[in-house]
Amino acid sequence: MSSSTCLLPHMNDHVLTLTLNQPDQRNALSEEMLNALLTALRESYDNEQVRVVVIAAAGSVFSAGHNLKELNEHHGDEDGGKVFFQRIMRLCADVMQAIVNHPRPVIARVQGMATAAGCQLVASCDLAIATESSRFCTPGVNIGLFCSTPMVALSRNVTRKQAMQMLLLGDVIDAPTALSYGLINQIVPQDDLDAAVDDYCQKLCLKSAATLKIGKEAFYQQAEMPLAKAYDFSCEVMVNNLLHKEAKEGIGAFIDKRPAQFNTSE
Repeated sequence: MSSSTCLLPHMNDHVLTLTLNQPDQRNALSEEMLNALLTALRESYDNEQVRVVVIAAAGSVFSAGHNLKELNEHHGDEDGGKVFFQRIMRLCADVMQAIVNHPRPVIARVQGMATAAGCQLVASCDLAIATESSRFCTPGVNIGLFCSTPMVALSRNVTRKQAMQMLLLGDVIDAPTALSYGLINQIVPQDDLDAAVDDYCQKLCLKSAATLKIGKEAFYQQAEMPLAKAYDFSCEVMVNNLLHKEAKEGIGAFIDKRPAQFNTSE
């Protein structure tokens, strides 16, 4: 597994944890950090030892989003920074899509503030567990830079009115508000965060890897379809899933009242 000092990958019991490791920079999503994340995510796609991916962060801040100092430096480029800005936004979009397209469940372990693209990172993950002190915001509007790319993930996780409130006002919301919005799944005390994440991971590791892959892929595809097309698509997915040996085993085990013997790797 490739690594960078800004990102620490760690494997334990089939769980790959990717820890943003620049707390002195508030774990900003710099070009270096985004490249490291994208590489680590893509390298884990075909690793059958990986059953769950956790994105975590060191320090008191989960991620402050894009590195504004890095962006500002490129305002002095001959083109005003256009080429760099295009590259960094494309790179960030690739990271978020790499999470959505990952064949394994991806969990955000949110121990602190998640701002702008950091909030986008949380919203892009399949599941998110936060602490009581976690905070979230998309404050770009306050500095003349509307959070247009974070908007993509945010608007696919919370209602339009709630997304627009966060984007237009740029206010910080607390963990209970984020939970009510649907941005996160669970709130736990700081001391219980690792145990809560481990609980999710252990449960996911017991599931059929093939079934999770089928379901995750189908979930994101149907979410973008009109209702009738979504049902046509999901019916076909269900038929193919029923034909899979894992479904045969699971249904048979349920009927026979015995534990299912799933293949936890693909």
